[in-house]
Amino acid sequence: MSVFRKINAQAGQVRVQGRALLKSLGPGLITGAADDDPSGIATYSQAGAQFGLGMLWTAVFTFPLMVGIQMVSARIGRVTGHGVAANIRQHYPRSLLLFIVGLLLVANVINLGADLGAMAGAMQLVVGGNHHVYVVGFALLSLALQIFIPFPRYSPILKVLTLSLLAYVATIFFVNVPWTQVIQKAVWPRPVWDANYVATVVAVFGTTISPYLFFWQATQEVEELSLQKDGVALKHAPETAHEHLRRIKFDTYLGMGFSNLVALFIILTTAVTLNAHGITSIQTTEQAAEALRPLAGEQAFLLFTLGIVGTGMLAVPILAGSAAYAVAEMFEWRTGLGLELRAAKGFYGILAAAMVVGVVLDFNGVDPIKELFWAAVINGVIAVPIMVVMMLLAQRRDVMGPLVVTRRLRVLGWLATLVMALAVGAMFVTTSW
Repeated sequence: MSVFRKINAQAGQVRVQGRALLKSLGPGLITGAADDDPSGIATYSQAGAQFGLGMLWTAVFTFPLMVGIQMVSARIGRVTGHGVAANIRQHYPRSLLLFIVGLLLVANVINLGADLGAMAGAMQLVVGGNHHVYVVGFALLSLALQIFIPFPRYSPILKVLTLSLLAYVATIFFVNVPWTQVIQKAVWPRPVWDANYVATVVAVFGTTISPYLFFWQATQEVEELSLQKDGVALKHAPETAHEHLRRIKFDTYLGMGFSNLVALFIILTTAVTLNAHGITSIQTTEQAAEALRPLAGEQAFLLFTLGIVGTGMLAVPILAGSAAYAVAEMFEWRTGLGLELRAAKGFYGILAAAMVVGVVLDFNGVDPIKELFWAAVINGVIAVPIMVVMMLLAQRRDVMGPLVVTRRLRVLGWLATLVMALAVGAMFVTTSW
């Protein structure tokens, strides 16, 4: 009996540790998963279809850069107790804040509209029906979840939605993969220096390191702080920093690793199916899913298609939410998904307005490819100044107190900023306007 008691005690301890681990995961995991939104899926699918295994290295290369800049944004939120926009408002000219938030709004609503359209298209592929009805339905469902469900109960829903991305990992088991070539191409790339290849690399970088992710992860650290009974910004309680910063590091590494792994599998799936069979032009996520059906089978098609809907349900509220946080912080309104509607009317008003504009873009018949292109251009352009400002904020003692970013994070953050700056330059050089 003592042996059975010991086994039961150990099993109970494992369950407790597992629940504690799951509870500790949040902003980093959700942010990383939201990066693989339907727009990102379209970009990764096009990369794999057009250039095959030659694009796998991008998912590996961007991982440390993404980790670095997202850890910086998370630390800014947790250490200062304010989001990125609030910190810019406090320490930089208002004109800079208006410029950045304005561009963020434009990029987010365009991206949001394209994502809603992709989700509706995927639903049509599976069950048929009216495209516009699905767009409105997804928008209303997302908005209702954010407005009427308190954040402590809504956050676990977002965590569960991250599991939808496993569909893209599962898809690979339904196709034949030359794993030796995969490993070689992923770690030892041979770039093709032409305009289309460079433009695709820029698109992958732009959809991986996106400004709305900076704003979201920082504000979610602030949300987590507000939920604690005695929560206080770490710069005012640096003696408690070690545990919290260690949690942020683990959360961010796991979230960004999950994000880039999914991106790698999307590129890989489309490379060994579409590209290998001469299908090199994929313009939408629906096309990628439909093209998989005869090549990879019904199961792969279904997983890929349902994954678009699942990750869209995760990304759409984050696109709208990051816009709402930025605008509300700019005007010093009350913010927070944990607040009731009447307590944060401005915040929820921006949330609803962003969703409405996204829906209207779909009804106006705007070309979804142009939507994705201009969202990528704007995200790429505004990412650089935002990243520069974030890095400067993270190094200032009057902002971060004794918890300025470490040397390693400075190197990673500035390297990510440099790569994005070069990507923006390449975008303007290689794009035919």
